Amino acid sequence: MKDKEQIEIVGDNHFSANIETPLRADAFEKSDIEKIKNIQHHFKMIMQEMGLDLTDDSLSGTPFRFAKMYVKELFYGLNPVNKPKLSTFENKYGYKKMLVEHNITIDSTCEHHFLPIVGHAHIGYVPTKKVIGLSKINRLVDYYSHRPQVQERLALQILNDLQNVLETKDVIVVINAKHLCVSSRGIKDKNSFTTTLEYGGCFLSKSTRKEFLNIINQQAL
Repeated sequence: MKDKEQIEIVGDNHFSANIETPLRADAFEKSDIEKIKNIQHHFKMIMQEMGLDLTDDSLSGTPFRFAKMYVKELFYGLNPVNKPKLSTFENKYGYKKMLVEHNITIDSTCEHHFLPIVGHAHIGYVPTKKVIGLSKINRLVDYYSHRPQVQERLALQILNDLQNVLETKDVIVVINAKHLCVSSRGIKDKNSFTTTLEYGGCFLSKSTRKEFLNIINQQAL
């Protein structure tokens, strides 16, 4: 067990030792209904510890709403059964230039403080044998976003899946996001945001990366 000082250091610096989201072996043995019931109970205890009156009409249903939101909405991406099917197609028309998907919504949660991470992902790839339906890229980003996350891991998870399904290393992922654990607590900086880049293949070339970054920066203007 880490001491309290080390816990704060890890949280404030967003450290993560795992590319895969840390999950127990029995993570999905309980049904969603069981999880909602248990989380509802424990969150009720938290609210009571804070001194809130759960007999009030406005608060009485909050533990259930909270539990359902956690299991069915905010963290649905933890369960692999919810992973979208990444349909790909043969690149019959021989498209060999860069394809860029801009401003994909990031709506995630920091795993250190369970506060929102909000922003956008910009993804590019150069097709070889396969292309992917554009909406599938958005769905993949949404899936990995809806779990407790570290921004660096999120970028890597998206990159690795796209490289595997497209059978090419020529993929780049850029994420720009605001962290409410920075803006709402700690330093309380309302204006800063974080950018992460992960890439492989042709994007290891500085000139190819520059072409991609120019495209997304022009779109931002």
